Amino acid sequence: MKQKKLWISFIIFILLCFIIESVGSLWTKETVSTWYPTLAKPSWTPPDWLFGPVWFCLYIMIAVSGWLIYQANYSHKRSVALIFYGCQLAVNFIWSFLFFSLRSPILGLIDIVLLCLLISLTILKAWPVRPLASLLLIPYLFWVLYATSLNTGIWLLNRN
Repeated sequence: MKQKKLWISFIIFILLCFIIESVGSLWTKETVSTWYPTLAKPSWTPPDWLFGPVWFCLYIMIAVSGWLIYQANYSHKRSVALIFYGCQLAVNFIWSFLFFSLRSPILGLIDIVLLCLLISLTILKAWPVRPLASLLLIPYLFWVLYATSLNTGIWLLNRN
């Protein structure tokens, strides 16, 4: 029974992350081929085909990280880490809506800066609970910092 519960919770974390990715993809689908190509972008913008595979890998790591925190023994520290984990997922979830659906690089920028902060806090709060969970979030933080530079560049280049 315990093994079954373990797998069910793992599947829930995987599904949660891929639902977030799927909804985000729906929000970007139209504008990524219409509005986004018309924007001036920084010289360090990667090719469009790179985003999907990178996010796929990151979402798996994010899911495993959350699951590892969830599997830890119940404690106040575990609860705090899970709260930050949930908050960063929620903020991650709305970025695509703000940036692509609303076509607002400035709202996307505000959101992604908050996301960087929340990912950092999740890493810090998860470390005493499950160090591996923290380590799995580090590539995510680096990618989101890079995405923040892209978002900032797009906003600056397209302000008028």
